Amino acid sequence: MRCSFKNTAGRGGSPRGLSPEAGGGAIYLSQGEVWGALPLLSSCSPEYLYSNPQDRSGGGVSWEGTGVKPPPHGAVALPILTWLISLPDPTGAQERCQGATQVGRKKEKNVVADMDSYMEKGCSAQHGKLVRLKQLEQELSEVRFREDNFTVICPNIQTFVFKINELFRGLNLTSELLQPKPRTQHSMRFPATLTKKGRSRAAETKLVCIYLNTPCLFQDGKNSSLLNNDILGATLENVIVTGLSEPVEIRFWHNTTLDNSNATCVFWVEGSENGSLGNWSNAGCETIHQDKVVLCLCKHLTYFAVLLKISSAPIDEAILVPLTYISMVGCSVSAAASLLTILHYLASRKKSRDYTTKIHMNLLGALFLLNASFLLSEPLALVHATWLCKGSAAFLHCSLLCCLTWMAIEGFHLYLLLIKVYNVYIRRYILKLCAVGWGLPALAVVSILIFKEEAYGLHIIETDTGYNNATMCWITDKGRDVHYSLNLGYAGITIFFNTVILVTVVRMLRKLRSNVNNQKEQGKKDLVTVLGLTCLLGMTWALAFLSFGVFLIPQLILFTIINSLLGFFICLWYCTICRQLDTSSSTGSSQVTK
Repeated sequence: MRCSFKNTAGRGGSPRGLSPEAGGGAIYLSQGEVWGALPLLSSCSPEYLYSNPQDRSGGGVSWEGTGVKPPPHGAVALPILTWLISLPDPTGAQERCQGATQVGRKKEKNVVADMDSYMEKGCSAQHGKLVRLKQLEQELSEVRFREDNFTVICPNIQTFVFKINELFRGLNLTSELLQPKPRTQHSMRFPATLTKKGRSRAAETKLVCIYLNTPCLFQDGKNSSLLNNDILGATLENVIVTGLSEPVEIRFWHNTTLDNSNATCVFWVEGSENGSLGNWSNAGCETIHQDKVVLCLCKHLTYFAVLLKISSAPIDEAILVPLTYISMVGCSVSAAASLLTILHYLASRKKSRDYTTKIHMNLLGALFLLNASFLLSEPLALVHATWLCKGSAAFLHCSLLCCLTWMAIEGFHLYLLLIKVYNVYIRRYILKLCAVGWGLPALAVVSILIFKEEAYGLHIIETDTGYNNATMCWITDKGRDVHYSLNLGYAGITIFFNTVILVTVVRMLRKLRSNVNNQKEQGKKDLVTVLGLTCLLGMTWALAFLSFGVFLIPQLILFTIINSLLGFFICLWYCTICRQLDTSSSTGSSQVTK
């Protein structure tokens, strides 16, 4: 007997009018009918299973199975898989998981729900992640059920267990879009030779299929990036399946431009020793790129994914490691120097009350916060706490904007001192500058958190090989418009304004020194003054606009060295000026820099 269930379910999700019809040869199910119909399907033994080609408006889920021919008395595995993705996320892991309605199967459902909750929290434990997955596989392979399938669907993990026997002729399992908005899509096709390779004494065995959507479970120590964080896995009960004569076909849908140069099919290889990390390998798997689809052909069963090598400006893997060390050392030195200078100023008996020194101290304070938050961004990214990473990224962004703002204030103050000079009095001058220097960046970051929270989070710095990537809490790919418009735009305006001020100051110094007898000695002092002003005005940040073509590698090296030590350079310049003030109460150079 074949069954045909007409697509008559309402939007509420419960099936209506399920009417078995002889000779139907197909089962038509909408999204809402899926779970209500599963208990009824055990009475049917279809040879082929398709979705209604005329019913595409309801967002129905489609499956295709091949060649499961029913033996006598209907003892057959039903070739159905429902992989639902991106479901709503109600409170509680068990409430948001569906399926497993069979009596006495709550234990297995709870195990899957716990795994989903574990991944939802970012796989907080650093060790034993895959041990939990192995335990889940064991639980699923040992589950006993009278129906033809056992299914549990959660937002981050979907599991399906079904029985197969020696009459198995292959199976094609497909997930489809559930809603009009874009969702990930994937499928697996198992060849008929699967049971021949995995044949044992038992006439019936179980095939366990697991879909995972997580960036934290399979970590290989290289921070490898996977397409949509989608991972598809399949295991046969108590059998290691390798060397199939026909490959397993795994398809991953996407909406970006991919080819063999930036996307490769891989499978997971467990670590050889206890506690050692595994790795992704492409040995024996073939990658075929189709229109918006990556097809993987592999002749064994395990966990499969697509390894990405995407980066708008990939960094040479051999350069990223030394650049990271330089950044860490430079930022540590700058943070320490900035903090010590501020503390020395606050504790000094001869504390200067002029506006210029107070502006310098505010700039050093912003640099200290920038260096400190940058040093913490990488370790906080490894904690896998979303809220903590978002907060760290927002604070780092705010510190950067504060630095740029105080550099612009340095240029504005220099303009008032040397260019406008006369009749300049601003009431509560420093208080107003602090409101601008600290208030505007904070307001900008809070606005981003309110209107575009997803702009902050985990940021991956990818290498040209796709391996040994670096992670930090910063602006994500979803916040690229924030980076380009706010960071680069704001930096460009600041650098342009300060460049005009610096050029004007240099011209004034040349005029002042034109009639001085000892020009060589004064030239050295003026050089120190110009170098100090270059750091104060943030002119070194102009290197950020040279990150293209042949300039990329030299720019990365110079930018990292100079700007990571920027706070240290400003401290040296400040100490030099203070020493000059102690030895000479009134010189041209000291008057200019004050």
